[in-house]
Amino acid sequence: MTKKRIPWDQYFMMQSVLLASRSTCNRLSVGATIVRDKRIIAGGYNGSVSGDVHCIDEGCYLVDGHCVRTIHAEMNAILQCAKFGERTDGAEIYVTDFPCLQCTKMLLQAGIKKISYLRNYHNDPYAMELIKMKNVELNQVTLDEEMIKRASFETYLTDHQ
Repeated sequence: MTKKRIPWDQYFMMQSVLLASRSTCNRLSVGATIVRDKRIIAGGYNGSVSGDVHCIDEGCYLVDGHCVRTIHAEMNAILQCAKFGERTDGAEIYVTDFPCLQCTKMLLQAGIKKISYLRNYHNDPYAMELIKMKNVELNQVTLDEEMIKRASFETYLTDHQ
């Protein structure tokens, strides 16, 4: 039996889904994976500043309906690149939810050339305009049940017994 590998887009999106499972915000779990030349250079999830309390422990700190305690997954991934000296110009990002306007502007300014996302989430019209203006590729990735099953730990254990 020939085993079929999942395509790159789904592989990197599954990484983002896994990262989202580390999120500490109660409102939405988001994961982001930055990739250059089919190599993961950074990952992030939404959560508090290191050392601060987490939303899952003390609730969200809401101002005007937004949690201001949380650093977005995209920003955490970009900051990881800055911290460890990874170049973002020309890289791609895989994010579980369409980036907010502020994250979109940050990604464009960082030189991200392709934004792949799993779910639509308050897609801002101005963000869409900026993406188009900067000629950044936008790609909605789908994950089907069979793909998720092939990537599951349970399948791995079954295949390696």
